[in-house]
Amino acid sequence: MIGEFDRIARYFVPLAAAPSLGLNDDAACLRPDPARDQIITVDQMLEGVHFLADDPPDLIARKLLRRNLSDLAAMGATPLHYLLTTALRADTPEPWLAQFAQGLAEDQARYHVTLIGGDSTATPGPLAFSVTMIGTIQPGSVLRRSGAQSGDAIFVTGTIGDAALGLAAARGDCPDPTGFFRTRRLLPEPRLNLPIHALVHAAIDISDGLLQDLTHLCRQSNLTAHLHARAVPASPDASQLGPDWLMPRLTGGDDYELILAAPPDHEAALRQACAPIPITRIGHFAPGTPRIALLDDPPLTLPDRIGWTHF
Repeated sequence: MIGEFDRIARYFVPLAAAPSLGLNDDAACLRPDPARDQIITVDQMLEGVHFLADDPPDLIARKLLRRNLSDLAAMGATPLHYLLTTALRADTPEPWLAQFAQGLAEDQARYHVTLIGGDSTATPGPLAFSVTMIGTIQPGSVLRRSGAQSGDAIFVTGTIGDAALGLAAARGDCPDPTGFFRTRRLLPEPRLNLPIHALVHAAIDISDGLLQDLTHLCRQSNLTAHLHARAVPASPDASQLGPDWLMPRLTGGDDYELILAAPPDHEAALRQACAPIPITRIGHFAPGTPRIALLDDPPLTLPDRIGWTHF
């Protein structure tokens, strides 16, 4: 059985950048750019909660990075480095770990981020991982949840609910003949580097379900969101499932698309800035109690549980 430090040397040192000091010291040594603000986020994934035991290890690693990259995308930041923690069982097979490290390497190259440190421990229970992602942004450019204004239109990127359908498919509750939903669950696409800072007042990524994350924008901006639920974009595969899957799509997590609040007259410029990623207008913000009001006819009712929660 390979030891902890041999494991680090074999699988993680090759991923490390110069600020990590070869992962040989107690901490990394960074020299921040004084002309840029730093944006830092952390997210974790637990076996049986955020991924399934039989999910491919390389895709678990890539999703771990992409969840954090999506947080930076929602703030408008550019990623640079990350720290990784792992809690592995003693009997975790080396081929599993090699595939996990390969997944990290693939997305490091794709998104131009590098490992600079972290921590490892053993666990008798479920596997657990976390990433702390560090990015930068031009001072004064950060996108906040609290910036939405009355009259702003509500837009979303991409299609909504595919990852939730991927989980339903993994549980045998809905068909996925092409594997599209599975791919969307395991390999989200963080919407990084969109030149939208001058066009958008507020943003949030969809990690816990569109309805729940839109509610966060409402609360932080103290506005009511008037939503056309049936206007929320569905992928062609999701559309084939019919209307019974609308609310599961709107309450399911792991989409990692963006909700954007922007003036209506910015719509054309916003579409151009985000191209080729599609943008859909799904509602607007107005004064009122922080909540979601549905505008659909025939009317729809919000479910009691509007998104993912751990408690």
